[in-house]
Amino acid sequence: MNAIISVSDKTQIELLANSFSNSQINMISTGGTYTNLQGMGFSPIQVSDFTKFPEILGGRVKTLHPNIHAGILAKRNDESQMGTIKELNIQTIDFVIVNLYPFIETVSNKDVTLETALENIDIGGPTLLRAAAKNFPSVLVVVDPKDYTWISERIDSGGVFSIDERKKLARKAFQHVAVYDTAISSWLNDESILSPSEISFGLNKIDDLRYGENPHQTGAVYSNLLGTGGIVNSRQIHGMPMSYTNYLDADSAWTTVNSFDQNACVIVKHTNPCGIALDNQQSHAFKKAFEGDSVSAYGGIVGFNNHVELDTANSMKGILFDIIIAPSYSQEALQVLQKRKRTRILIAEKSLGINSNINLRTISGGYLLQSNNDLNEDPSIWKIVSKRQPTEKELNDLTFAWKCLKHIKSNSIVLAKDNTLTGMGAGQPNRVVSIHLALRIAGQKATGSCLASDAFMPFADNIEMAHQGGIKAIIQPGGSIRDDDVINSVNEFDMAMVFTGTRHFTH
Repeated sequence: MNAIISVSDKTQIELLANSFSNSQINMISTGGTYTNLQGMGFSPIQVSDFTKFPEILGGRVKTLHPNIHAGILAKRNDESQMGTIKELNIQTIDFVIVNLYPFIETVSNKDVTLETALENIDIGGPTLLRAAAKNFPSVLVVVDPKDYTWISERIDSGGVFSIDERKKLARKAFQHVAVYDTAISSWLNDESILSPSEISFGLNKIDDLRYGENPHQTGAVYSNLLGTGGIVNSRQIHGMPMSYTNYLDADSAWTTVNSFDQNACVIVKHTNPCGIALDNQQSHAFKKAFEGDSVSAYGGIVGFNNHVELDTANSMKGILFDIIIAPSYSQEALQVLQKRKRTRILIAEKSLGINSNINLRTISGGYLLQSNNDLNEDPSIWKIVSKRQPTEKELNDLTFAWKCLKHIKSNSIVLAKDNTLTGMGAGQPNRVVSIHLALRIAGQKATGSCLASDAFMPFADNIEMAHQGGIKAIIQPGGSIRDDDVINSVNEFDMAMVFTGTRHFTH
């Protein structure tokens, strides 16, 4: 019997080599694997000796030879095929142990050259894996070092593998090659091409979750192979394990807080921000965000876009939070925060890399793909449509409110004052209801607040309700067939209104 061994990741390869050697299974190997096995005291056969053909093109062509692939692909129950390889003096190959060149690790280096990247695209390895996986009833194909232990034990005890075990190993092999090819395709893709005619995503499982959104659902979390940062790659330094909904809520807090350049704090509940504030002093930003809706904030997720200091940690005392996320923490702040037994504390970085600008959602039968809603708008091109011009303070609050609402579920209404979210209405089928909810949450803080609407305000009753709540300035996309009625109502109440020409739905 013969086994080909050609592995980039040589973890625990000695386990299999011992079993092959003890069972008198010939080991055929290439390059670094051949040297590695020799160093362990084994006597592998060089591929060039097995094929009677030298490695050529600087090692680009080693295993691409009929003596290799016929030995793998021959159907053992087909007399004609077995007769052919016997006539040509080709030996069957019964085990293929392969994992591929470290392409992903190579291109993760931002300074990698094109030549180096191309040389780390494996050709022979995927071909071996596909051939062996295609003929899995006769050839055992292994790509994952985690499988070495049980396979070694099985070989030592007689080497009988069921058809189901062979099939599972073949599936792993095809998946390994598919993800590898996806990584290469993604790396070669022009970032401006967001909707190619065909697309695949390479994902690597980070962890199994206890369950999905509900206990009867299964769940797991995966990372983008060529991406960095983001919640999926965050480092948890304290607290209970993350759940499915924890990941969703944490992602909402992290993406929202990082949309601001200034020192910011965001508090999220059920993926919707209920508190957002900016302040030069971080502890003040937290207090203002919390006071925006202290009832909803309880048990929520807190995100900061800057290093967390002791003052901030102390200002959070006595308030239950499920998760706290920041790029870093002072040692003194951690000593305070880690007294919270159940609170999860995460360290995260901004999401970067391949596909970080893509939003993908499942729908029945397929997927929807779009670019992220990260438009950097220029307020100087907005249009003031009211008779009264907004004051400088109102314009600042309108700009802040407009930035907040793109992170809140449609139909979203945001009330803001002094760089603080004072109220919000989200996820309602009727915009008037969203305004009502925002005003109710804001209470007395609504007076003097500015209002932002993610889509056009279709009727003047929206304006009347805002006026009754003490709103003095409104920002919205405009574009309704009743814009004139809405503008007339604004002028009647001596309010200011700005049209942006841009919609910000978040479904």
